[in-house]
Amino acid sequence: MSEFVNGFEKLSIIGPCVTIFGSARMKNNNHYYKEATKIAKLLSENGYGIITGGGPGIMEASNLGAKKGNSPSVGLMIDLPYEDTNNDFIDEDKKINFDYFFIRKVMFVKYSQAFIVLPGGMGTLDELFEAITLIQTRKIDKFPIILVGKTFWTGLIDWLKTTLLNEKTISKIDLELIKIIDSPKEILSVINKFYENYQLKPNF
Repeated sequence: MSEFVNGFEKLSIIGPCVTIFGSARMKNNNHYYKEATKIAKLLSENGYGIITGGGPGIMEASNLGAKKGNSPSVGLMIDLPYEDTNNDFIDEDKKINFDYFFIRKVMFVKYSQAFIVLPGGMGTLDELFEAITLIQTRKIDKFPIILVGKTFWTGLIDWLKTTLLNEKTISKIDLELIKIIDSPKEILSVINKFYENYQLKPNF
């Protein structure tokens, strides 16, 4: 309960934010690390704070972009046995620690105006599909879900279309929840256009 209270108190005052997910294993010379920094910086310069899991790799790159763009830089951190979950680019007053994954995911979903998902592993996929499921089942309001890295994500999307859709375990409208976009400017445009029709507010 204390983790819920602490998260709600700190995140309720930071304004519109975008969450950026991706692998903790990407080094700072990796293409996707550099892209995450560019995307976060552009979003920051246009009024969006940046939320990440607070760790290294894509998360670090995104918090770095937030710092460069002078917007709130939030880290929702969790103790893991193989990962340093605290990068150097999170605002000191916006470091929030969690023991429980499910509470941390509540915070991501509640306070994000969009999810931007770069290449990652099991944790990234978990967060991606949980958001899609919550929107699909109307447990939360719809918001943009954008995949960055056409080469990385196309195989997954093709599998969803050719296997799940053909087996009728999903419907076409479920796939419409996801967009693959590699251009930072187009990502910003899609998010801004979405919020011409929807209010910027917590998702539940």
